[in-house]
Amino acid sequence: KKVTTAKATLTEKELDLDLRHNLLQEALYHRLASKYGNETVRTEQPSGVGTQIDVVVKMKGEYWFYEIKTALTPRACLREAIGQLLEYGYWPGAQEPNRFIVVGESLIDEDGQEYILRLRKQFSLPIEYEAIVI
Repeated sequence: KKVTTAKATLTEKELDLDLRHNLLQEALYHRLASKYGNETVRTEQPSGVGTQIDVVVKMKGEYWFYEIKTALTPRACLREAIGQLLEYGYWPGAQEPNRFIVVGESLIDEDGQEYILRLRKQFSLPIEYEAIVI
């Protein structure tokens, strides 16, 4: 017989996810800064529409928006991030980016790659997925 009740605190779960997110954000920042330079990479960048973007790279007039997710699978990361990224880039008054990059801890599989290619082709959405392992 399966357990039907349990006790847990949402506060603890949220804190664990926030701490994991912070670790991923710091690792991503350092990786991008070492590749493109500290002056081009910012964290918690205001979107211009009342929200904050996890990481932004600004190079040669281009903006790249990175959204970090702590979900266990690339599919779940994509599901959670796409709506946020669309709002950051396309809400009236927002800075439209050249690239949207969803960041998760798991490597993307073949189905995930196919999904991203379909979004690019059908909707001209400049979306990518990047794995970061810490």
